[in-house]
Amino acid sequence: MTAEGHIIFAIASAIFAKRAELTPVLASADWWHLVPAALLTCLLPDIDHPKSVLGQRLKWLSHPIARAFGHRGFTHSLLAVAVSLWLFQINVPADWFLPADVLQGMTLGYLSHIVADMLTPAGVPLLWPCRWRFRLPILNSQKGNQLERALCLALVGYALWFPPGMPSFGANGWPEQLFNTLQNGVGRLVNGQSGQ
Repeated sequence: MTAEGHIIFAIASAIFAKRAELTPVLASADWWHLVPAALLTCLLPDIDHPKSVLGQRLKWLSHPIARAFGHRGFTHSLLAVAVSLWLFQINVPADWFLPADVLQGMTLGYLSHIVADMLTPAGVPLLWPCRWRFRLPILNSQKGNQLERALCLALVGYALWFPPGMPSFGANGWPEQLFNTLQNGVGRLVNGQSGQ
């Protein structure tokens, strides 16, 4: 997927996450926190590709990552997301200046990139280091960016139309329960506690 596609997809994801109230933090998120935070990280997984938008600007970081993991390796996995959340748990003090909706927006932007790349024939190794590729190949880059742009803009339209707080979302919905489970698991790992 192109950088333009990832940016539009991240905007659609941010709008959908807030309107669907995926978590209580996202439900009450400030638009001026959520959307820029998602945009900040939506291109970050491609740091593993020296010719990507970020790779060209951060060559000193992109080249070593590309050599170590290759394109669409570690940075396109759930392990990368878990490591990032773990680092935030360790290094971010409770009274940090960055609001919770910004942190969740940044996570959302990163995840939107991974989901968008799943829509291409190459897919992504969600369970890296396992090499299985997860894909739903509805976008083919050989046919140009028009289909990609149309799909991403349609997703923005759907996100804007989506009725807020649908029953399976919102407070006590499955996304909130999943996010809380992941956050508690990362917290236990950070604190050195076993699953008691």
